[in-house]
This record gives sequence, C-alpha cells and structure tokens, in this order.
Amino acid sequence: MPTLYVTEQGARLEKEYGRILVVKEDAPLLAVPFARVDQVVLVGRVGVTTPLLHELLDKGVTLSLLNRWGKLRGRLMPPAPKNLPLRIQQIACAGDGAFCLALSRELVRGKITNARTYARRLARNQDMKADICFTRMNDTLKALPDAADPDRLRGLEGAASRAYFGVLRRALDPEWRFPRRTRRPPTDPVNALLSLGYTLLAENVAAACEVVGLDPYVGFFHTNKYGRPALALDLMEEFRSVIVDSLVYSLISRGRFQPDDFRPGPNGGVYLRGPGLKRFFNAYADTLQREVKVKEVGRRLSYQKILEVQARKVRKIIEGGGVYMPYLTR
Repeated sequence: MPTLYVTEQGARLEKEYGRILVVKEDAPLLAVPFARVDQVVLVGRVGVTTPLLHELLDKGVTLSLLNRWGKLRGRLMPPAPKNLPLRIQQIACAGDGAFCLALSRELVRGKITNARTYARRLARNQDMKADICFTRMNDTLKALPDAADPDRLRGLEGAASRAYFGVLRRALDPEWRFPRRTRRPPTDPVNALLSLGYTLLAENVAAACEVVGLDPYVGFFHTNKYGRPALALDLMEEFRSVIVDSLVYSLISRGRFQPDDFRPGPNGGVYLRGPGLKRFFNAYADTLQREVKVKEVGRRLSYQKILEVQARKVRKIIEGGGVYMPYLTR
C-alpha cells in the first residue's frame, strides 16, 4: 500500500506505535505501518493530528489534500532535496529551447504511441473500424521530427488526442455519453473519472520526480506557471492511456460504475459521489502496483516504479545529455 487513500468523511488520522491509525468517532477503522506507506491522500472532510504530521515529514511521506470532488487542494511534503547543483541544471535546461524541444518531441511521441496502441486494442476487441482515427495518429507521429517549435508540437498532440478519444468514445456503451474530452469542470461521468485519474497520476509522478531529486514544478513541455507541477504534467503524458484511460474503460465496461454514481458539482460539473470515490481509489491503487514486463530492464516492474525509472531518465539527460526514451507499452 505505497499510497494510503482515506475517503471516510469525518475520519481522523493519528500516530500510534509506528502506525498510521484511521479512526472515526474514536473507533479504529484501519491501522497501517509507516513502512508500508509512501504517500497519504486525504479526500474531503478528513482530519489529521499534529504528531502524525510531524512523523510524516520526518519519514519523507507526502500528504496530499483533495476536496470531495477529487480536486487537488495542496500538498505537505518535507523540505526539497538539497542537491542544489541538480536544481540549477534543471532550471538551466528549462531555459534552453533546443533541449526543451528535443525532450518534448519524445514525450509527445510516447503519449501518441501508447494512445495508438491502446486504441488499437479497443478497436480489435470491439471489432470496430477506426481507420481514419489511426491514420491521423500515424500522421502526427510522422510529423513530430519536423515540429520546429512547442506550439507545433502541441498542435500535433491535440490532433492525435482528438482522434484517440474518438475511438474511446465509440468503444463505450452508448449510455455513457462522452461527446469529447472536457475538464475544469468535467461535464459527464466519463470525463469525471478521467479527470480524477489524471489528478492522482500527476501526484504520483510528482512524487517520483522528488524521489530522484528533480523539482516537479520546473518542466520542459508544459509551460511553467506558479503552483503548476509542469514536470509532473510532462512525464505523465505517456502514461495517461496506459494507466488512467485503460482503468476507466475497464471499470465502466465491467459495470463497476453506473451513471447514477455521479452528481452535479461546482461550476456545472459532474463528479463521482462519495462511495464511488473509494472504489475508484482502490482500483487506481491496484493498477499502480500492477507489474508488467519492461524489456529495457529485463524484468517486471510496477507502474509506480516505472514512473520513477522515467524520472531518472530525465535526471540523466539533465546531468549528462543524451536522448530521452519514453516508456512504450506493448
């Protein structure tokens, strides 16, 4: 259980004899040893005691706070790594246009390639014709080497994403209305699940960046804005379809969620209700710990470990150059 998700409203987290204790109305709900937790995520009205906060900081465990709609409110983490030379190198590379463009091309290549692989799997399983969509994704991949600026790359990424989501939309049961990808706010249940999954994935990637000594807020493809974990957003691109989209489709197709599991929320959005949040978090945590064969290292790794491997690749090219190789699913 590297990430502990707590969704029980009114619950409180305490420190007890080397364990994280989850209680509600003074009745224990769960006890987890600190050694089994790398990150804690609290959703909605969940409290935490000061002694536990101190212990989490001492042990390097990140605490993330989400509101009841699944939106990130903030993070509590130990002081940043003291590897100042690496931080200076990362910032310098972020200001190097050629470096950013070369890395961004590979990030986008990984995203489109993995999306195409998953879309083909969906089309094959559904016996669905989607030649136009695959042609568009193939065309964007062919055009990547000639993309001379970030705006062109974003345009190619956007065109490939529209084609990809067209396949995903057609693969879903018609009762799950998914006309297009929307966010801020998500306007239908499918978009609600996707947005929630992407929020969790960004948190996991940010944690992987911190583990290897990188600043998750200094990125190379996404623009660097105050409070935006740009590097985490960069690195999560190649994992969107691999981890989140495939999970969302699987949960829907297996009947784990129904449209009435969702309700209207702020700004006209649609969000997953409380009981459904717990099911989704559990399924997401299981997915992140799933092990797959990684040809590059010759053994099986969990997706959570693969996120760290990719972050280390970025650190390597920051420190010594070379070309970033995205994670490509089979």
